Amino acid sequence: MSRVTRLREAVSSHPYLVDTLIACLTFAGTVLGPPAGHRPRVDLPPIPGPAPAAVALAAAMCLALVFRRASPRLVAALAVAGSVTLLITGGPRPPFDLVSAVALVTLAVHTPRRVSWTWGVVAALVLGGTRIVLSGDAWLTPQVAGQIAWIGMAIAVGDAVRSRRAYIAAVVERARRAEQTREEEAERRVMEERLRIARELHDVLAHHIALINVQAQVAAHVMDAEPRQAREALGHIRQAGRAALDELRTTVGLLRRPGSAEELPTEPAPGLDRLPELITSFTAAGMDVDCHLEGTPRPLPSPVELTAFRVVQEALTNVSKHAGPATTRVRIAYGRRELTVEVSDDGRGCAAVPGATPAADGPPDGSPGSLDGLAPAGTGHGLVGMRERALSVGGTFSVGPSPGRGFRVHAVLPAPAASAV
Repeated sequence: MSRVTRLREAVSSHPYLVDTLIACLTFAGTVLGPPAGHRPRVDLPPIPGPAPAAVALAAAMCLALVFRRASPRLVAALAVAGSVTLLITGGPRPPFDLVSAVALVTLAVHTPRRVSWTWGVVAALVLGGTRIVLSGDAWLTPQVAGQIAWIGMAIAVGDAVRSRRAYIAAVVERARRAEQTREEEAERRVMEERLRIARELHDVLAHHIALINVQAQVAAHVMDAEPRQAREALGHIRQAGRAALDELRTTVGLLRRPGSAEELPTEPAPGLDRLPELITSFTAAGMDVDCHLEGTPRPLPSPVELTAFRVVQEALTNVSKHAGPATTRVRIAYGRRELTVEVSDDGRGCAAVPGATPAADGPPDGSPGSLDGLAPAGTGHGLVGMRERALSVGGTFSVGPSPGRGFRVHAVLPAPAASAV
């Protein structure tokens, strides 16, 4: 911390001590300064030295300066009144303009510009008018002009100090708000990254663990009666576990700092080209999945491909966990400017899906309602994750009952033409 900073802190923490010191210096300058040569009558010779009454009045006026910050208007009024009183009494007097100047500077620092200049004009009229009336001089004599100039200079100095303080305060406030905005932006980005990581880990592991659970149940059920089928189920469990570990390793590698010595090799994010492999993993677990492709496949932006893949993956995982024995239909439709992803089943329906129950006022024709129309009924995050993924790429997402029976997931994602990719 510099000496200037420490001095400013000391001044700010002891305002009355500083004002007392200023009052003492002002009193010394007033009493020891050259006396003003005002004489009510020209034929009287000047009397050297200030009168005791003038010194006492100067002491009272300087004592009021101790409270100049607490009551700037009252102190300014007392200073002007004291100067007028000394002008009226006449005789040799100390230069009281110094006290008035300090009081008016303080007034200009602590009050708005209009108020300070109004007080300055009033003080100039009062003191200048009093001087003209008592001396009998004409307007704009050197004494009157000096009096007005002294007051104007005091108000101008105080106004400049006030403006500089306001400017510094505005700069500090802008800096504080900028720092606060940066912190809020950093927190927002951290939260978005946490949500992205949570969504990615959920999508990577959920369907593999679901398949492992299904195959484990099959193996336990047929262990004694069908050892061969049990061995096949255990083989599927081993493959699903290996795939889960590989995808988890890939995801963790993506999260590592680039250039780190511990960084693991990564692979491209999964897209629709891996859809047959995904469906095979579910059919191997005993699910009945029918995949139907409409339109001509074309390269799509990587985020759209990944979103479409994850929506199908999570929807099939929900079917395997909650729908029971069901036939699932996956429809991928390439339109001119959009990609439609739809996964429907004829299983137990919305009541079996954690996090979703049919809305009371759902569409009567069986069309998919929005996620917001589903009341929370569990702790699953799959539907929320699918919706977030679809919205993040500028698409739409809805879920609801299938026509007749079952559950349907419906997403429409932007799919620009091949020339625009």
